[in-house]
Amino acid sequence: MYTIKLDNITKSFNDFTAVDQLSLKVPNGSIYGFIGPNGSGKTTTIRMIMNIFYPDSGSIEVFGEPRTDTHTDRIGYLPEERGLYKKMKVRELLKFYSELKTGRAKLDEIDRWLEKMDLSDWANKKVDTLSKGMSQKVQFIATVASKPDLIILDEPFSGLDPVNTDNLLTAMLDLQKQGATIIFSTHDMATAEKVCDYIFMIHKGKKVLDGTLDNIQNKYGTDTLKIRCENKAVGLESIKNVEHVHDFGQIQELRLTPDSDHQIILKEIMKSNQLLSFEIMKPSLHDIFVRIAGAQENSNV
Repeated sequence: MYTIKLDNITKSFNDFTAVDQLSLKVPNGSIYGFIGPNGSGKTTTIRMIMNIFYPDSGSIEVFGEPRTDTHTDRIGYLPEERGLYKKMKVRELLKFYSELKTGRAKLDEIDRWLEKMDLSDWANKKVDTLSKGMSQKVQFIATVASKPDLIILDEPFSGLDPVNTDNLLTAMLDLQKQGATIIFSTHDMATAEKVCDYIFMIHKGKKVLDGTLDNIQNKYGTDTLKIRCENKAVGLESIKNVEHVHDFGQIQELRLTPDSDHQIILKEIMKSNQLLSFEIMKPSLHDIFVRIAGAQENSNV
């Protein structure tokens, strides 16, 4: 069963096609990651699911029925553009949002989330006294405190430090265990790799990836060599059958051609470097993202 079905949806703004004949199925109870460069169509797709925009063609089903406002009370939505009433106190604000969403204030649930997100001490403080990260967590609580069946988060990790990012990820996984379906867009490929059951990539309005991480990586095979050297690695780009070097400083990832021999390449690396460790691996989601987005950008030059 699917919580969301998109069938050949297209959305244009004047002469610009933001989403082009997109089809997608989001299984019940899954965490589905939306990735793509800025301006690729992620937010437009989310806004069509939310009925903020209407597709020019194609159809959208949510909870097995055509998308209408009748399901809004079952959806929690955290938009990319944040907005809180800054002069209200945190708990009062969450109570207000809860009443708007469900017709009543779920104070026990609000207090539980305030404690879970380490905001209990700030419950009676005004929103304008909060840091950016704290405000982000308050808006997340406002999104999920009504216990929605579908949770849509547009760039939820923006402005969060690593500790709060982990807290938010833990909260998302807990919500999934309780039966919620979660869609979130992100530029953080490592985070998407950690938690997503499925990953969808859109680029220039078109779907270019869709599936589990294993299925996506299997399309590329084990064409990546990750190495760590004693000092700064040198001479990697000049080695035969090394197609691209992604230098992370302490670690380098080498993309190899299909006909390469790992043993020969390792021998070439050790001629000029003291090799501490190596791993033959599938490409990371980050590298796949760069390959697709970069290749399509270069094809238009």
